[in-house]
Amino acid sequence: MSDPRQTQSIFTRGAVDLGALARSNQAAAQRSAQPSAAPSSAFVFDVTEANFQDAALQRSVTTPVVLDFFVAGSQPHQQFSPLLEKLAAEGEGTWLLGRVDIEANPRLAQMFRIQGIPFVVAIVGGQPVDAFNQMLPETHLRQWIDAVLKAAGIEVQRGDDPRLLAADDALMDGDLDGAERAYRAILADTPADAIAESGLAQVALLRRTSGLDPEAVLAAAGEDLASQLLAADIEVLTGQADLAYKRLIDLVRRTPGDDRETVRKHLVSLFTVAGPDDPAVAKARRALASALF
Repeated sequence: MSDPRQTQSIFTRGAVDLGALARSNQAAAQRSAQPSAAPSSAFVFDVTEANFQDAALQRSVTTPVVLDFFVAGSQPHQQFSPLLEKLAAEGEGTWLLGRVDIEANPRLAQMFRIQGIPFVVAIVGGQPVDAFNQMLPETHLRQWIDAVLKAAGIEVQRGDDPRLLAADDALMDGDLDGAERAYRAILADTPADAIAESGLAQVALLRRTSGLDPEAVLAAAGEDLASQLLAADIEVLTGQADLAYKRLIDLVRRTPGDDRETVRKHLVSLFTVAGPDDPAVAKARRALASALF
């Protein structure tokens, strides 16, 4: 997900006057704090009208604060809030979760123009940067939190996704059907996952080259389209991706019509095998653009 400060958000409907909230805290502090359940970890705390300035705004200057507005006993609170608390604990202090009871703190709900729950807002440097008002799947919620951390200038490091590890294991074991199912499941949840896209392209490559003799394929490569595409597959499979890219780019230059588009798509699929960060892919993409235009 992109930097939340540079995308459309709930806050485009009008600025949230956090200054007014801060000014109201002097009066609120004279009232007793609302009782609430104990936080589930050291990184989860309760936010009230009385402590909003210190607990949320001031803390957000150094550490992003995510506010979870809830109604006690509601289904969204029972289902979604525990997920937020789990991720806050996993974050180990890289971001903090503030819980706001809407019924006990109506002024906060009013200032954030809350119309329904769940309502979750991220505060960075004393200002709201993004918010959402729906129950997100865990994967999407993790991506949203990553974007908040990046907006705060915090480097995001994630451990290996166990789903990807399982898919990679299936691929290495030769279980192409199992690997394909696993990669497609990841892409159904996270369509832009470059690693899963690469894994799926590898499955397709292995299927196209299964049982073939690499030397024989390269030796038999003629001018026909099919043998050239297969030769490029073998070159990628045997660690000669540069040769494969050059072969197909040259083929694009001399091939007209629909066949040209077939070659281009095949080359792009081989780029996907390597992944978008491969320097050779970047160089070959520039050469392909030159060949096409």
